[in-house]
Amino acid sequence: MYDCVIIGAGISGASLAFELSKYQGSVLLLEKNNDVADETTKANSAIIHAGYDPENGTYMAKYNVEGNKLIPKICEDLDVHCKKIGSLVVAFEKEELATLHAIYERGLQNGVEGMHIIDQEELQEMEPNINPNAIAALYAPTACIVNPWELAIAYSELAIQNGVDLHLEEAVTAIQKQADYFLVTTEKGVYEAKTVVNAAGVACEKITSMVMEPEYHIQPNKGEYYLLDKTQGGLVHHVIFQCPTAKGKGILVAPTVHGNLIVGPTSENCGETDTATTLEGLSFVKEKALKSVPNINFRENIRTFCGIRARSSDYHDFVIGESKVSGFYQIAGMKSPGLSSASAIAIDMVKAIQTKGLFTESNPNAKVTRKLVRFQEMSHAERAQWIEKHPQYGRIICRCETISEGEIIDALHRSPTVASLDAIKRRCNTGMGRCQGGFCGPRVQEIIARELNISQEDVLKDKKGSLVLLGQTKEIGD
Repeated sequence: MYDCVIIGAGISGASLAFELSKYQGSVLLLEKNNDVADETTKANSAIIHAGYDPENGTYMAKYNVEGNKLIPKICEDLDVHCKKIGSLVVAFEKEELATLHAIYERGLQNGVEGMHIIDQEELQEMEPNINPNAIAALYAPTACIVNPWELAIAYSELAIQNGVDLHLEEAVTAIQKQADYFLVTTEKGVYEAKTVVNAAGVACEKITSMVMEPEYHIQPNKGEYYLLDKTQGGLVHHVIFQCPTAKGKGILVAPTVHGNLIVGPTSENCGETDTATTLEGLSFVKEKALKSVPNINFRENIRTFCGIRARSSDYHDFVIGESKVSGFYQIAGMKSPGLSSASAIAIDMVKAIQTKGLFTESNPNAKVTRKLVRFQEMSHAERAQWIEKHPQYGRIICRCETISEGEIIDALHRSPTVASLDAIKRRCNTGMGRCQGGFCGPRVQEIIARELNISQEDVLKDKKGSLVLLGQTKEIGD
């Protein structure tokens, strides 16, 4: 009997698992994939929004602003990359000035601090590569850029250390409400739970339907992106938005925490698993982005990708809190600003579950900080000292990102352990550089197989079934 079963190990589920692990109680975190943070959390704009966009009085407004204040300190404690660089919403026409002022007023209502509207001259000083036709912008200094999957992985790692059980590759197939508990059935077993939290992303509606008639409908919505090389990362110094439309915040141009440039996304309804990029979508992104920053060199693109948002088509807010079925809680409809809001939502969700008499005593052994060794960020003197004690750090596996063998080995022996190239990519940044794993991929695969004592043929690219090797060439046949 678990005190709480959380369904979904993206940023919402992982942050809740971590917050619950600060208290005495039993928690099971269920994830259908073979790693945490392997859906929307790994494929988004990686921005902690300031909080001026959501309508006042919504969960989105409340938790966006609260999350924006919390996340820089959380990232510092968990050793997660995060930079407070601020955002600019740019107007190109006089007619758009009214939109800027409306957003500004909404931000004031939501409690966003430090905002002000800047004129053309100040905008050009702050962003020399901005389109000279831009006439004004709303500046919000509290916006941040972050590594979203790194944050979710950090949450899950500490949650496991604090006693949370994580079960990967266990999709939930049924939930039955008993008198005072739930039976949660997965592909591998049946678990009893006093409370259940639905944090299943685009699958939230499906999970809810196992318990009751959903009061909302999730329409998956895809966003396509370019990720450009670090040669383009210094083109802008803030997150650059255009004035929003009915479809959303529009195409953004922003630096990443690792020094690249991210451009996107589109906004198109799609199927639950449609993560394909398209010529039409990427052409749209390119056209709109060049309006903001005309000298982006898209020939420096190193990766295109697509993420799927859990957009609610008939519910214009997050779905948060206890449902009409006692003990069944929801963190659903987590479209943007979901990443910005998840950490704050988790804190309030713990408070809600505590009203059931659960998780009321602190966990005296809970770990709430971590520190990683990042060879790339060391000085030459620090590297020499570290290699003397840990020789495996002296072998560079990923040349683009300066990632050592020691870092890969450390990641493989932290929980959760996952035998895939992309799992190590998310933990260490191998394969994130210009060659996109062309050099380091085979070497990472060898290390994974050796350290986990498995065949290289069992090392996956990412999700289940994403085979890299099938066997020796001459063994496969014609």
